[in-house]
Amino acid sequence: MAIRRIMIYPDPVLLSQAQAVAKITRPVRQLARDMLETMYAAPGVGLAAPQVGVRQRVIVVDVGENPVTLVNPQITTAEGKQIGLEGCLSLPQLVGEVQRSEWVVVSGLDLGGKPITVEGEGLLARAFQHEVDHLDGILFVARVQDPTCIWRTDELKASVQKEVVHI
Repeated sequence: MAIRRIMIYPDPVLLSQAQAVAKITRPVRQLARDMLETMYAAPGVGLAAPQVGVRQRVIVVDVGENPVTLVNPQITTAEGKQIGLEGCLSLPQLVGEVQRSEWVVVSGLDLGGKPITVEGEGLLARAFQHEVDHLDGILFVARVQDPTCIWRTDELKASVQKEVVHI
């Protein structure tokens, strides 16, 4: 395993559409392992392949329950609404108030190539939505409804900084 360099905005890979993975190969499995290690080292709770410079539809998420790796993920169901502070490993100095669905169902493939469906609520739902957005070239700042609700992390009080989740 290896820690990969996280792409920082305005790197163009972050704004491009990732390509579907045609076949899960050894390099794809290695990418996923590297992404997990990179995410933990950052630290964050989610990472998409474009964030490490790879234009493939692969995400990893771990909000403290169990790590989830999905290849070619799609959000098939989304319900409810939550608003919360969100940060991003590719925009390390910014946080914003983002509205996301409270509950989602995500389908994709596991690293063995088998179909998998995962439900997420709360933070897990937020992380899935954030990472799938990355695969479509969408950064969280594009989801902030009120531009006055984007802050630099060094402007936030320490107590608020602890609430920010870097996805």
